[in-house]
Amino acid sequence: MSSIPSTFPPPSAVSLKDRLYARITVRLMPVLMLAFIAAQIDRVNVGFAKAQMQSALDFSDAVYGLGAGIFFIGYFLFEVPSNAILARVGARRWLARIVITWGIMSAMTAFVQTPGQFYVVRFLIGVAEAGFAPGVIYYLSTWFPNSRRGRATSYVGISIPLAFILGAPISGWILHSFAGSTIMAPWRWLFVLEALPALVAGILLLIFLNDDIKSAKWLSEEDKSMVEEDLRIDNREKVASIPLTEMFRLPAVWMLSFIYFCLLMGLYGLNFWMPSLIMRSGVSNELTVGLLTAIPFTAALIAILVTGRTADRTRMRRAHFSGAMFMGAAALAGAMAIGGGPVATVLALSVAAAGLLSATILIWAFPTAMMQGATAAIGIAIVNSLGNLAGFVSPFAVGWLNVRTGNPELGMYLITVVVTIGAIAALTLPARVVDK
Repeated sequence: MSSIPSTFPPPSAVSLKDRLYARITVRLMPVLMLAFIAAQIDRVNVGFAKAQMQSALDFSDAVYGLGAGIFFIGYFLFEVPSNAILARVGARRWLARIVITWGIMSAMTAFVQTPGQFYVVRFLIGVAEAGFAPGVIYYLSTWFPNSRRGRATSYVGISIPLAFILGAPISGWILHSFAGSTIMAPWRWLFVLEALPALVAGILLLIFLNDDIKSAKWLSEEDKSMVEEDLRIDNREKVASIPLTEMFRLPAVWMLSFIYFCLLMGLYGLNFWMPSLIMRSGVSNELTVGLLTAIPFTAALIAILVTGRTADRTRMRRAHFSGAMFMGAAALAGAMAIGGGPVATVLALSVAAAGLLSATILIWAFPTAMMQGATAAIGIAIVNSLGNLAGFVSPFAVGWLNVRTGNPELGMYLITVVVTIGAIAALTLPARVVDK
């Protein structure tokens, strides 16, 4: 019988470390997930308000698409500065500031009357939220080594489909139940009420978050040393410090930004237009649309958890990511081409959501596998800010093409082509770096 290699950790050490990271997960994830859920609800509730808002304010698809997308211009301009500030002042106060201010800005959408006001408030929401998602990804990289970060990120990532599973029926209920309100229109109530979770999440972040491992009083010194040693070993071959101007010259930063842009073209196309696609399949009741919208994101939740674990276990992150993008693009095209009833449409949208949202979580293993510290914070912010320009291009392009051609399918087909190009580009990433 062969002996066990001396480098293999004894079972007691493995279980002790697993329990430690489980404790960290239980402490950090609930409040981070709540904040992510609030972010997603406030980001896409404009899609649920679309029909009533356009009718009440006489907004064309082009006006709506520009307003929905201009959020990402503010997001883009302030993303890198926001993460630079987070690295200096600490995650607890800065993430709480982000969450509270975007909640206030989101509630202001209820009071817009003109296209100009709509553009301004959406821009301000983007400014307020800038830095949140990359800030959280960077924050997780200071608590979890790369071998455990896929699972940690997937827990935060399921907040995106959870936001729809919870938010879609609630949005439908608000639009349906407040139809008789004499105070203000249902779509205005939607923005006010769905801003409240962000305010609550901001307060909880201040209470439960720690800036780093050293300030975590709920961990013993032995626990802290164990995590710090894991991170030290994990960071040995990563880029620790590069000037900001040099980071913009790194081919990897631009390639990851391009791939993320292609992915988000598909994701935001799905998010903003899914209620309209379900209505097109023959569903007219707002509450029913909200309930059906929750189904694709339930499928995405399961897919995120499965792919996050299997990507960590097999170390085939690039293959998982590209495969998820290909699946999302094909299913999104299928949702447009089927032209069937609600069952076929929701099934196709479920596969599209599973693929695109899984890829959205998997991509963050790439930059954190190559960088650490403040460099990681800035690098993630650059990729996220450039990629999120798709949030402006996607709804605007679809809306503009709808108006110019009178064909509501052309814009979505264009998006599926872009997603496919991104999936192909991802296959060119060096496996020895991103799959380690």
